[in-house]
Amino acid sequence: MANTLRKSERLDKKKVIEKMFAGGSHSFSIFPLRVVYLQVEELEAIASILVSVSKRRFKRAVKRNRVKRQIREAYRVNKHKLLSVLAEKQCRLAIAFIYLSDRPEDSSVIENRVKTALARIAEKVTTSEP
Repeated sequence: MANTLRKSERLDKKKVIEKMFAGGSHSFSIFPLRVVYLQVEELEAIASILVSVSKRRFKRAVKRNRVKRQIREAYRVNKHKLLSVLAEKQCRLAIAFIYLSDRPEDSSVIENRVKTALARIAEKVTTSEP
């Protein structure tokens, strides 16, 4: 399996995003991230992600983009375990990573948090009934 993040793996469908934040989705926090995920059937990819960094917390776009890049990279490298679980259960997920802190973290910290978040999502998907 290739270590890439394709365009189809980026969440851009407005209806799905609205459904995620309107209710019915699952969420948890692993500081500095808040993870919101929803099982959705109308997606092309097995898992699609959305990364959000608040403009209120990071005024400079350069800093916001760096944090978003760190989160996307951590997901790209560690997504394989989650994708194998989702393929086995034959379900599709929309996942949103929301950055909560007001200061940038080191890439290793973010990667550990994303790894933990993906493991927790995989665990919850395997324990939930179809």
